[in-house]
Amino acid sequence: MQKESVLRRQSHRRTSHTSDVRSRSTQRRVATGALVAVSALLAAAVQSGAATAAPEKAPSAAGKGTVSMKLSPSQRAELIREANAGKAETAKELNLGAKEKLVVRDVVKDRDGTVHTRYERTYDGLPVLGGDLVVKTSKAGSTEGIVKATKATIKVASVKPTLAAAKAEKQALGAAKAEHAKDAEINRAPRKVIWAANGKPALAYETVVGGFQHDGTPQELHVVTDARTGEKLFEWEAVETGTGNTVYSGTVDLTTTQSGSTYNLTDGARGGHKTYNLNRGSSGTGTLFSGPDDVWGNGTPSNLESAGADAHYGAALTWDYYKNVHGRSGIRGDGVGAYSRVHYGNNYVNAFWQDACFCMTYGDGSGNANPLTSIDVAAHEMSHGLTSNTAGLNYSGESGGLNEATSDIFGSTVEFYANNSSDVGDYLIGEEININGNGTPLRYMDKPSKDGSSKDAWYSGIGSIDVHYSSGPANHFFYLLSEGSGAKTINGVSYNSPTSDNLPVTGIGRDKAEKIWFRALTTKFTSTTNYAAARTGTLAATGELYGTTSAEYTAVQNAWAAINVGSRPGGGGGGGTSFENTADVSIPDNGAAVTSPITVSGRTGNAPSNLAVAVDIVHTYIGDLQVQLVAPDGTAYTLKAYGTGGSSDNINTTYTVNASSEVANGVWQLRVQDNAARDTGYINSWKLTFP
Repeated sequence: MQKESVLRRQSHRRTSHTSDVRSRSTQRRVATGALVAVSALLAAAVQSGAATAAPEKAPSAAGKGTVSMKLSPSQRAELIREANAGKAETAKELNLGAKEKLVVRDVVKDRDGTVHTRYERTYDGLPVLGGDLVVKTSKAGSTEGIVKATKATIKVASVKPTLAAAKAEKQALGAAKAEHAKDAEINRAPRKVIWAANGKPALAYETVVGGFQHDGTPQELHVVTDARTGEKLFEWEAVETGTGNTVYSGTVDLTTTQSGSTYNLTDGARGGHKTYNLNRGSSGTGTLFSGPDDVWGNGTPSNLESAGADAHYGAALTWDYYKNVHGRSGIRGDGVGAYSRVHYGNNYVNAFWQDACFCMTYGDGSGNANPLTSIDVAAHEMSHGLTSNTAGLNYSGESGGLNEATSDIFGSTVEFYANNSSDVGDYLIGEEININGNGTPLRYMDKPSKDGSSKDAWYSGIGSIDVHYSSGPANHFFYLLSEGSGAKTINGVSYNSPTSDNLPVTGIGRDKAEKIWFRALTTKFTSTTNYAAARTGTLAATGELYGTTSAEYTAVQNAWAAINVGSRPGGGGGGGTSFENTADVSIPDNGAAVTSPITVSGRTGNAPSNLAVAVDIVHTYIGDLQVQLVAPDGTAYTLKAYGTGGSSDNINTTYTVNASSEVANGVWQLRVQDNAARDTGYINSWKLTFP
C-alpha cells in the first residue's frame, strides 16, 4: 500500500456563517513532508489447503459488447425481490435436492436483459459453505449458464452430529493458539453447517474465535470441524488485511456534513460514509470526527484529523470509481456506505477490512508516525468488502491469493482513476513507504518476484503460501493484460515484465482489463475459484464483453499462459508443434501408477527448456495425486507432488518443464498415481508442445 498524509496550510479553522444541515465539498490543502521507513507486517492467512472448484469451460461463442447496467439501489432491490419470489422454481430447474433451498445474495443485470443472480444454498435448513453458485438467465427467463463453487451433489447421511460441540470449540481455540492469537475466546459458538467446499459434502461445525491476531489485528478465525469424525476440515481468517503508509495527496475535496455550527466527516453523497477516530483504541467505533469549521488536519501525524481526512478522501475516490466505472452503487450495491476508523491501536503497522463491522480500519504505523491511510490502502480495503459481497473468495489457498490480488488490482486502478498529481497511478504497491529501507516498493505487479517473496507465475503448490504472495501471478496477469510484456515507461515509472513461456504479450489497455476482472469477479467467480477457474471466468467475461474471436479474448489467453495458467491459442507453446493423447486412462483409487504415452517424432536434437505439458485430469480430490512427466530415457519430472494442490476437483493446467537434457524424439509418458483412498478419476487428455 502507498502512503499519504493530508496537511493544512492554515493553523486555524475556517468558520461558516451558515447554519443549515447540508453536505459541503471543501478543499483540503496539503504539502509535501518527509516519509519515515517502517517495517512491513503482512498478515498470514491460514493455509490449510484451499477449497477450489473445477473450472467451468468457457463458452465457444458469446455476444460481443455485453455491458452491465448501472443499477440504483431500488432497482437492485427489485431484482433481488424478483429472484427471491422465483428461487423455489429456480432450485427445481437446477435439479437441486428436496432438502436444498436457495438464498439470493447478489444480482447483476446487463443492458440486453441478461441477469446474473448469485445464490447461497441451504440443506435441511443448514448453511452450505462452498455451495454458492451464479445463474445466468436471458431476458426471456431461460437459464443460459451456471457457475458453481462445487459440482458435488449436496447430500449427507444425517444432520445429527455424533461429535459434541465442545470438542469443536476446543479444536478452534487450539487453532487460534497455534497462530499465537491473543485473548482468544469463542466469538460464535459452533453452528451446524454442510461443508461442501472440497467437493465432498460433510456435516460439520463452524466455530468462530475472536480476540486478536499476533500483530494486534482483530481476529475472526473460522474453523470447520467434521461433526462425525472430529477432523479439522478447513480454517480461514475473515479479517482481511493490507500494508502501507500515508502519502501527501495535494489539494483534495472532501464531502462533509454541517449541522448548526458543527461540521463532521459524514459523506451524505456516498451512502453516509463516516470517518471515526479510535484514538489508539482497538474496539468500537470511536468518535466521529467533528469540529467548528470545515478544514481538517495540518498534515502532521500528531494532528489526528490528518489521517481522518486521508481515509475520508480515499473512501470517496473508491466509491466514485466503482459507481462511475463499473456502475455499482456502494460495495454491496445497495447504496449504503461502509465506515472508516483511523488511529487503531498503538504502533499498529497495518490496515484491514472487517465484514463484522462493514468497515475499514487503519493503524498509525511504526511510532504512530505514519498513518496507513493512502488512496491505495482505502481502495485495497474497500475492495476486500466488494469481494466479500460478490464472489466471496475464501481467504486461504489459491482463492485467497485471488482475493488479495483483486484488492491490489483495484487499489491500483483507483489510484489511476484519482488522477492525483501528487500520487500518480502506477503498478507498484507501496512505492512511497520505503518498506525495505532502500526506496523499493512493497510489491511489483509487472514482476512480482522482485519483492523477494511473491511469485511471478502459477505452480502447483502456490496455494500453500501466504495469500499476499500467492496473489503475485494474478497481479502479473493483470499487468500483462493491461500493458503487455517487455520494457516500457508509464507515468514516469519503468517496467519490464517477463513471461513464463518467454513469448510476448500485447496489452489491451487498463480500461478494458479492469472491466474484464470486475465482470468475472461479480458474475463468474465463486468462493472456491482457483487460478484455473479464474482463467475460465475471465475468458467468459471477455467473450461477453468483446466476443470470443476478438483480440481481447486472445490477449486474455496469452496473458494467462504467460503466468503458466492454461495455454496460448493453438497450443501451449504459442503455436509450436504439439503432440496429444486424448484417450481416457482410469486412475485406480489408492492404487498403482498408470501412464498415458505420447510418441514424439520429427524433432531434431534435445527437447526445449520450456517444454509445455498441458494436463487435463478429472478427479474428485487432486491432493491425492502425484503427476509426473517421464522422458524417453526414463527420467521423471514431477509436475505435481502428492499432498499438494489443495482439495480442488480436477487438474486442467499447463506446466513448463526444462527438458533440455532430454532427446526430443521418443515415447514420453504422463504418469499418475492416486496415493489415498475414497476419491477416483481419470486422465482425460494431455499434450506436449515444443515452442
